[in-house]
Amino acid sequence: MITKKLVHQNSVVLVSGGARGITASCVVKLAERAHCKFILLGRSSAEMPPVDFDPEGCDEPELKRRIAGDLAAKGEKPAPARIQKIFSGIRSSQEIHETLQAVENAGGCAEYVRVDVADPNLPERLAGPVQRLGAISGIIHGAGALVDKLIEKKTESDFETVYTPKVTGLENMLCSVDVARLDFLVLFSSIVGFYGNVGQSDYAIANEILNKSAYMIKRRYPDCHVISINWGPWDSGMVTPELKKIFEARNVEVIPTDVGARMLVEALMPGVNETSEAIQVVVGGVPVRPAARVDAGLRSYQIMRRLTVDENPFLYDHMIGEHAVLPATCAAAWVAYSCEQLYPGYHFFCLENYRVLKGIVFDDNLAGEHVLELKEVAKSEEKIVFDALIWSKNKKDRQIYHYSLRVTLMRDLPTPPVFAVENAVGDGSISGSQLYHDGTLFHGPAFQGVERVLHLSRGKLVMQVVLPHMEDRIQGQFPAYTANPFIYDAIVQCLLIWAQYFYQAPCLPSSLRKLEQFMPIPFGVPSTVTMEVESQSATSVVGNILVQDGQGSTYIRLDGLEGTISPYLNRFIGKKETA
Repeated sequence: MITKKLVHQNSVVLVSGGARGITASCVVKLAERAHCKFILLGRSSAEMPPVDFDPEGCDEPELKRRIAGDLAAKGEKPAPARIQKIFSGIRSSQEIHETLQAVENAGGCAEYVRVDVADPNLPERLAGPVQRLGAISGIIHGAGALVDKLIEKKTESDFETVYTPKVTGLENMLCSVDVARLDFLVLFSSIVGFYGNVGQSDYAIANEILNKSAYMIKRRYPDCHVISINWGPWDSGMVTPELKKIFEARNVEVIPTDVGARMLVEALMPGVNETSEAIQVVVGGVPVRPAARVDAGLRSYQIMRRLTVDENPFLYDHMIGEHAVLPATCAAAWVAYSCEQLYPGYHFFCLENYRVLKGIVFDDNLAGEHVLELKEVAKSEEKIVFDALIWSKNKKDRQIYHYSLRVTLMRDLPTPPVFAVENAVGDGSISGSQLYHDGTLFHGPAFQGVERVLHLSRGKLVMQVVLPHMEDRIQGQFPAYTANPFIYDAIVQCLLIWAQYFYQAPCLPSSLRKLEQFMPIPFGVPSTVTMEVESQSATSVVGNILVQDGQGSTYIRLDGLEGTISPYLNRFIGKKETA
């Protein structure tokens, strides 16, 4: 939670790439709100190229025509490359001076330092401006460059051109200040780092390093407000009308310059009711990659993953006895997301014949590596079907099978069915907080999504579920993308509640005939969960579950979810008896 004023009139903000383009727009907007001071870094010269005419007011064709005439008058050949170089110098100088003047007009103060942000001498170059303006209290890192090529055509020089200003630039800026005294650090990252993009492998790498650096810096300096903004494309000169059409086709929203600048200011100067302090935010639409081309061959894949509790903090909220246990929903989400990554443009729709063979327990016997084995069993332009198996090897080098299931991806998801919502409070209404408090449910905060049980009987359970947004850091290696394993787990808790109330014993899911997901379930959005009991005994219960939004549209449908009821589990989890 932001508890102090981050930017004020005495703030001194170091800004890379800050005298031109979109970063300059953000600087001016911040000056309007905070009237603060800026040290702007850039590689362009603020000096006007020597020409014997006044370039003010000239559009591009006129300016280039006058440059050519000026060169000819001086006896120089007006070569196109020479004209372009002088033109770029003039425009750069004009933009820099316009930014400095705009900051001053807004009530702020700015100095421009011509320097490459990756120059190891940056700290020395900043000594003068810091002496005049004061100690740096905030950083906005907006420098960047593009060299778009397919990866096999990229040179080492291309990579360095893109990577260096982002990564080495950040290192240099941090070395130039006392980080412990910074009020804020803003990194201009990109949705390319989050989602990837054709021809921008180096740009994706550099921006994802910025994202991860933000988390690392926040951990080391918790009093510093750190945010990495994964910008989509801005509506600036770099985005031509042709590019806009491409972005629209891919569902990527082009950000108007004034809107983006205002969002940056709001991230640093939130309103009185805004208390969120997210470390990484994505601004702009999610890019939709075109559907992968499907050929006739059926392929197999192996994906290895090293699992630890420290890498997955949510596991501390899923303890059975003394040990963390991987939720079966996390294993299913890992499989679903991996399949989607193999076929961009296809979406997870269905899983079938899910079996929990031997759960993954984080104890002394935990394997050093777990393997997800995927085998394509059928595919067409409409859908792709995989058989999946998660296994590991024990200390005797024997294979241990953990989970098996079948997953179906669809190119186009079917329309969600709509049914009447059963949300009237009936017999057996219980608050979710009571269920977590009395031990009916053993789950910690990361999984406490049951808000209220509305109806509970031998044949049916109806409850409301909503799970607040979970930090990416907590989600660890199982982020909530298409399938949200944390909300799935909260939904499945209906089995545990039912078993505790009718058999006074804990229950853990063991198998599932079928799950269909028509829409992803977002964090923070309430849903209604209705379970019809298909069969029951002292050792197991089978339920069919419908999960709906407020209008009755179906999020997911589960058929044949079976839970094993075991009084033995009372030793580790289960309802606490009150005296």
